[in-house]
Amino acid sequence: MINTKITVAEYLLIRLKEMGVDHIFGVPGDFVLGFLNELLRSDIKYVGTCNELNAAYAADGYARIRGVGAFTSTYGVGELSAINGVAGAFAERVPVVVITGSPATINFSTRPLLHHTLGDYQIPLKMYKKITVASSQLVSAETAPAEIDRVLLACLAHQQPVYISFPADVVMMKCNYPEPFHFPIHVMSDQQALNEAINEAVRMIDKAQKPVVIADVELIRFNLQKDFAGFLDKTGFPYVTMMLGKTLLSEHHPQFIGLFEGDRSREYVRSRVESADCILKLGALMTDFNTGGFTAKLDESKLISANIGRVKIKHHYYENVHLHDFILGLTERLLHRNPETLDIRLAHDSCVHRHMEPYLPDAKKPLTIKRFFDRMSHFIKDNSIVLAETGVSLFSAAETLMPEGATFIGQTFYGSIGYTVGATLGACMAAQDRPVVLFVGDGAFQVTCQDLSTIIRNNLKPVIFLINNDGYTIERVIVDRSYNDLQPWQYHKLVDIFGGGLGLDVRTEGELENALEKTASRDRLVFIEIHTGRMDCPESLRSAGKSMAKTNQLD
Repeated sequence: MINTKITVAEYLLIRLKEMGVDHIFGVPGDFVLGFLNELLRSDIKYVGTCNELNAAYAADGYARIRGVGAFTSTYGVGELSAINGVAGAFAERVPVVVITGSPATINFSTRPLLHHTLGDYQIPLKMYKKITVASSQLVSAETAPAEIDRVLLACLAHQQPVYISFPADVVMMKCNYPEPFHFPIHVMSDQQALNEAINEAVRMIDKAQKPVVIADVELIRFNLQKDFAGFLDKTGFPYVTMMLGKTLLSEHHPQFIGLFEGDRSREYVRSRVESADCILKLGALMTDFNTGGFTAKLDESKLISANIGRVKIKHHYYENVHLHDFILGLTERLLHRNPETLDIRLAHDSCVHRHMEPYLPDAKKPLTIKRFFDRMSHFIKDNSIVLAETGVSLFSAAETLMPEGATFIGQTFYGSIGYTVGATLGACMAAQDRPVVLFVGDGAFQVTCQDLSTIIRNNLKPVIFLINNDGYTIERVIVDRSYNDLQPWQYHKLVDIFGGGLGLDVRTEGELENALEKTASRDRLVFIEIHTGRMDCPESLRSAGKSMAKTNQLD
C-alpha cells in the first residue's frame, strides 16, 4: 500500500484503470468539471461526445469489447439525457459505470433552487436505481472508497450498469491510496443442487440420439466462451446461436450449424433444433427477436435451460446453480459423439450462405439489400468489429456469416434506434487495431448523427455504410404511413461538414465496387451512402413486422 493521500476522484480513476478502462466518454457541465479536471490529469483519456446519450452508447460499445465502459455527465440535465443509453445496457447486461457530477453535499439537505435541479435532489438517483445493479451517492472521503469499491464490484459481478453520484465538494476530498482491487470471485453454486442438476441432465442427454445446443448472450457477458468451446470439443455436439449471441465463437467453428430464430431460421436449422430429442439451452434470453417473434417451438419435455444462477430441466428448477459450474460439470461427465451420427450441416459449408457464392457485379444494376450484403460477406475482414443498427441493417447482417475473429454488435433486445453511432465510437476507441464496420439506416442515423464528428475528431477510421431507404423501413413493414417519412439528407457529404473523411454516394453495383476499391488504401474514415428501395428488406424483417403488427393490433 502506498502511504499517501489522494483525492476521491483519483481513487475512482485508479480503480477504473485497474478494471481496464482507458477511456471515459462524456459531456462537460459545471457540476462535473472538478471531476473532469482530475480525469485530464490521470492515465485515462477523456473522449468528449456531442451529447450525453451518445456518451452512454459509446460506453456500452466500449464495454462490449473491453469488458467494462464508463461515461460521465453533469447532474440532472446531463444524466437524464443519457438514461436511455443506460437502460439499454441494463436490458442487455452490459457493464457500464455512470459517473454523475452533482451539486455539493450541503445542497442535498438545504435544496436551493439551483439550475439543473428538480427540487427533490434525489430524483435522478431514484430513477437510476431502476436501471442499475448498484448505485451510490458519495458523501465523504471516509466512506467514498468503500462505496466506490462496492459499486464497481457489483458492476463486474453482475455485468450490468452501476451509478455513482459524485458531489462537487467530495471530488477533491482526500482519502487513502487504494489497495489492489479484488476482482469478483466466482460465485459458488449450491453443491447439492448442482450435482442433482448435472445428474438429471446427463441422464437425459445420454439417452438422446440427436442432441443440439442453443448458445446465447450470457456466455459472452460472463466470459464463458472458453468453457463452452471446451464443452463442444468434448461432446462433438452441433450448436446454434441466437441473434444476441452472434459471434459467441467463430461462425466457422466445425460444429456451428447457423443462426436460430424460430420460424425465421433457415429451414435446416429450424428443423434440426425443433426436432432434436434433447435441446441444451445455455445462457439464452428468449426475447422476441431471438425467438423469431416467439415462434421457436421448443418442447419442454426435451429442454434443458441453464442461465446465470438457475437451471431448469423439463419442469424441474435448480436454484443457485452457476452456469459456469454446470457447463464444466457436463463437460466432465459427457462422452464424445461421432459427428456422423449427429446430422451436422455446417453453416460455413452451406451453399445458401453468401460467402460461398461468387459475387459478380452487374455494373449498371441498381443495388438491392440482398445484393449489397452478398457483397459485404466478401468485404468484411477477419478480426473485424461489425455493428448493425436495429432494422434492415441488423436483420441483414445477422444472416451474414461473419469471418474468423469477428465480433458482432447489435442492440438486439432493447433496440433503441441510433444506438450504433455512439457504440461505433466506443468500439473504435476500445480496439484501435481492429477494423470496424458499421451498417446503419438513415432513420436511426438522424437520431444520433452528431458523433460522427467525434469519430473524425479522434482520427478513428471505421467504414460506415449508411443504408438510405428513405425513412423508417422497420416501421413501414409494420404499418406504412406518412409518419415514417424523413427529410432526405445528402448523408455522404456530412464527412466534409464534420471535418474529414471520405464520403461516397452509391446507387449501383458498379458504383459500390468503385467505392470499395477506394477503401482499400484508406487512412481515414470512409462513409458510403447506399441507396435502396423503401421496402427493400430481408424476409426476416418482414416477418418481424407482421409479428409486431399483430402484437400491437395493427393488422
